[in-house]
Amino acid sequence: MASYAVIETGGKQYRVEKGSTLLVDRLTAKEGDVVDLRAVAFRDKEMVLGKDLEKVKVDAKVVGHERGPKIRVFKYRAKKGYRKRAGHRSELTRLEITDVSMKSAATKTAAGSSKKPAAAKKPAAAKKEAEDGS
Repeated sequence: MASYAVIETGGKQYRVEKGSTLLVDRLTAKEGDVVDLRAVAFRDKEMVLGKDLEKVKVDAKVVGHERGPKIRVFKYRAKKGYRKRAGHRSELTRLEITDVSMKSAATKTAAGSSKKPAAAKKPAAAKKEAEDGS
């Protein structure tokens, strides 16, 4: 089974896999930019939810900006002479999912391998003065 993620963008959720394309509400990114999407769920060998989602990485490339189909809205009240016509056309962005992965613990420690130096210990006399407030 291939790994997949459920991502959230524009108040909607989408199930994505590596290589898939989808249309989402317009994003501010330019064509060719890589955007990072927030994962809501991830499945590889087992389901990942909750705090472990911070390790999940979903990257997508902006393929282009498009406009959705025109939707015509017509309001009408019988015998009242009320007619109102309106329309709407959604602004959309087409994304291509380039990466769906989970960072392993080994990768995290390798990236953050620089350890902080141990704090210098204070002499006992200085510690006692700090406690006394003198």
